[in-house]
Amino acid sequence: MRRLYISIVFAVLGSLFIISWGLDALVEEHVDYEDSSDIVIYKKLIEGISQQLNLVPHNQLSNEVEKFNQYYQISISLEQASNVALPESLSVQLSQTGGLLLASENNPYLLRKLNSHPDVLIQIHLPTDPIESQNVDIILTLILYLGVCSIIILWLFPLTRRLFFLTSVAEKIGEGNLELRVSSSKYSYIRSFENSFNQMAAKIEKLVNDNQILARSLSHDIRTPMSCLRFGVEAALDTQDIKKKNIYLHRMETELTRMEDMTSAFLEYAGMERKSFNLKKEKVEINSFLQNVIDALQPLAQQYNISLVYQQPVTPIIAIIDEYWCQRAIQNLVNNAVQYATKNVYISLSKTPKLLTISIEDDGKGIPENKLNIIFSPFVKLDTNRSRENGHFGLGLAICAKVMDWHQGKVIAKNSAQYGGANFSLMFVLMS
Repeated sequence: MRRLYISIVFAVLGSLFIISWGLDALVEEHVDYEDSSDIVIYKKLIEGISQQLNLVPHNQLSNEVEKFNQYYQISISLEQASNVALPESLSVQLSQTGGLLLASENNPYLLRKLNSHPDVLIQIHLPTDPIESQNVDIILTLILYLGVCSIIILWLFPLTRRLFFLTSVAEKIGEGNLELRVSSSKYSYIRSFENSFNQMAAKIEKLVNDNQILARSLSHDIRTPMSCLRFGVEAALDTQDIKKKNIYLHRMETELTRMEDMTSAFLEYAGMERKSFNLKKEKVEINSFLQNVIDALQPLAQQYNISLVYQQPVTPIIAIIDEYWCQRAIQNLVNNAVQYATKNVYISLSKTPKLLTISIEDDGKGIPENKLNIIFSPFVKLDTNRSRENGHFGLGLAICAKVMDWHQGKVIAKNSAQYGGANFSLMFVLMS
């Protein structure tokens, strides 16, 4: 909003300055007292009066001026030369024919030096047409206000245009076109607001898409255990053999457990957006934090005969994160790496002035290049051997991506050039 306030100030002050300057130039161009026929007459008049006053003694100047005021019905007065401060270029004109034309707030006037009395100036106040002057003032005032209003309208036009466009996009998103966004413009006054709107729209689209995927996946995957349950119930009702009935009931219990695990996993993922409002971000020393996560995963690595190799930096690194969710994201990645690695999983930590990167690499078979762009989608499993019956629902990488989004960071997947397996990088933006 600071950009908007600054543009308003510049628009108002700039319009006042430009229009005032233009009106002054216009008045100076069209109101030229020097070329007026009335001014020429008054210049001749002051020249004749000054010649007559040059012949009058100094102590009689005031009386003679009073006579001229009565004879000519004009305003003539005497001024001490010492009371009039003028630059040298104008002072010279006081002794020239016709004198010097000046203007006050009320009306213009002529000044002429008396050659016989150099310390005295004669001053004639020139009459002005009050009605014409008032009309000119009104016209100039109207021009000023109309000019300011025009510039403000011109300034408001791009703002209202962007707001109208923003409203139109919001209406279309409300109608279901979730992929629409406000196009970026570097000249927009509300660019930060538009960026925030686009981020909000992207989150809404992702949330709706995730819920749709969740509903489709849940409705699809729940049919198998439901069918098994129905078959088990019918078989248990039909048989009279207690052993077979117990077998059927045991199978039904197993299917119910799978359904419970599946539903819990799906509902937990669906409710993760609400948890983003309750993040507990705090300063964490990343070296020790990462070491604790690795220590907790050592039993799993030993189970698969995999070594966890942590390349720990010498200097401590501080970052502001939610420790629980970041630990969960790293555990998901290391857990996957352990199950796909051949011998080793490599964890490394690097830092630039603005970026903190945690890399997890393995020496397994890697990820097909055509699958790298979909592995962070929920319910995607590249390995068909990892079935949902075994507790694998394809949510681990999707949770990582969501956690990184909460931290204004990102997770990137590629194949490791050094070790040959997969390479996952968690990239956190460091706050200055």
